[in-house]
Amino acid sequence: MEATATGVQKYLNIVSQYDNEFKKWEARAEKIVKRYRDDNRSQHTNETAKFNILWSNVQTLIPAVYAKLPKAVAERRFGDNDPVGRVASELIERALDYEIEHYPDFRATMRYAVEDRFLGGRGTAWVRYEPHVRTLDVPEDGLQVTEDIDNEPADEGAENPENQDYTAGETEPQEEIEYECAPTDYVHWKDFGHSVARTWEEVTCVWRWVYMTREALTERFGEKMSKKIPLDSGPETLKTYGQSNKERTRAKICELWDKETGKVYWFTKNYAELIDERDDPLELEGFFPCSKPLYSTTTSDTLIPVPDFVLYQDQANELDILSDRIDGLVKALRIRGVYDASQPALQRLLTEGDNNTLIPVDKWMQFSEKGGLKGAIDILPIDELANALLNCYRARTEIKAQIYEITGISDIIRGASAASETATAQQIKGQYAGLRLRSMQEEVALFASELIRLKAQVMCSKFQPQTILAYAAAAQMSQPDQQMIPQAIQLMQDNPLRNFRIEVDADSLVQLDEQQNKRDRVEFLTAFGGFMKEALPVGQQSPEMVPMLVELIKF
Repeated sequence: MEATATGVQKYLNIVSQYDNEFKKWEARAEKIVKRYRDDNRSQHTNETAKFNILWSNVQTLIPAVYAKLPKAVAERRFGDNDPVGRVASELIERALDYEIEHYPDFRATMRYAVEDRFLGGRGTAWVRYEPHVRTLDVPEDGLQVTEDIDNEPADEGAENPENQDYTAGETEPQEEIEYECAPTDYVHWKDFGHSVARTWEEVTCVWRWVYMTREALTERFGEKMSKKIPLDSGPETLKTYGQSNKERTRAKICELWDKETGKVYWFTKNYAELIDERDDPLELEGFFPCSKPLYSTTTSDTLIPVPDFVLYQDQANELDILSDRIDGLVKALRIRGVYDASQPALQRLLTEGDNNTLIPVDKWMQFSEKGGLKGAIDILPIDELANALLNCYRARTEIKAQIYEITGISDIIRGASAASETATAQQIKGQYAGLRLRSMQEEVALFASELIRLKAQVMCSKFQPQTILAYAAAAQMSQPDQQMIPQAIQLMQDNPLRNFRIEVDADSLVQLDEQQNKRDRVEFLTAFGGFMKEALPVGQQSPEMVPMLVELIKF
């Protein structure tokens, strides 16, 4: 390993350039997260009423684009008659489903990445290979004596004959992989970085910051190197109300993947040399162990995302102002006025009076001559306050409608519709209202697909065949399929992305519409029944047409 200060400085300069470029975005994202959590409210004694439209929108959009675990689909890249490819595809699909469902990391990673996309504007995940090795038991007679084959017995009294070589030593402990997996790590938006570029295709290196304890450093880099790395950092969090200072008990290590050199480097800002350097450890087709991040709004000249909230923050501020005014008007909307001090019973009328309650008044004749209640009490008019309150409510409703128009959250998506609309009108309205939502769902599905493809590559290239067979429950497959498993394993290990197509359907990430599923199935069965009614006579009369009819059914 060539561990030079020059190499560390080169990559520290790349990291520094990224930090300077994305400093404004990180500050903006931190403010948005604080607003989403409403952290600023508890810092002030004179709290103002707010309308957290950001929380409402995010909580609506997240389940709309990602509500459950994805369903991976592995298919042969070409639909040829290839039994070995079919078995290999089934093994990959089963193993992927086991990994996704059995280990909770993928579920949490997808959730956090989608949340980051709707808050800061960028969600990131990282795939790695994790073998768990165990040491086999060493026999009791582990001490061995190695002799040269041509040696003759030594003469008695000979202390150390030259022709004899006694070597006493312990046998090296034997190890085996107990189990292995391909975890998908969530990477916080503060801990991810890449070389500054206009588009993702121009990025040449990516990195993530990992916070490691002394024990983790020793296990990963060895005891000698571990002692050289200072524990002076900790995970970056928001500086929120009531939060104590973070504990600096970990080392902040950068894991950087450089596509140009084809190597991975580990270093820290507080140590002048590279901690470790390795050639491509995963041998992925795209080299990077992460997919393209899940972005919000970007343009072709920069990868700095624009968070969704920035696009409607002015309307959100107006919403907060109106909510605070409404709160003030509601508090001011109460009975207030003056009364004749010579008639203290009038005060009791407002404070003690209940249904069918009469309050006695002294000197009734004089009280009535002065005009009774109208002459003895004067109430502050509240009509203007009530009208102002109603106008504030109307203005807030209009502002909310503007925000929903900007974000794409329409009334039809929220489940509201006009009673006068026909079913066809509501269906057409829903289709057009869901265009932007459908685009978001496709982006999340593409992000999940890329992560699953990376997992599939790691599994095909790094996993032992018995691990894949165990995950895929190959023993439950049919006997003809089991006979093709050796060839299928060989095919899987030979450039899996070239031989297979692995993807995630966007519909598998959202809650299903049961009624729509029923309609689709009935429509399919109706069409299939009509096709078979016409196709069977054609197949009987012209057997050479049967292959074409089968292809039509597949289509």
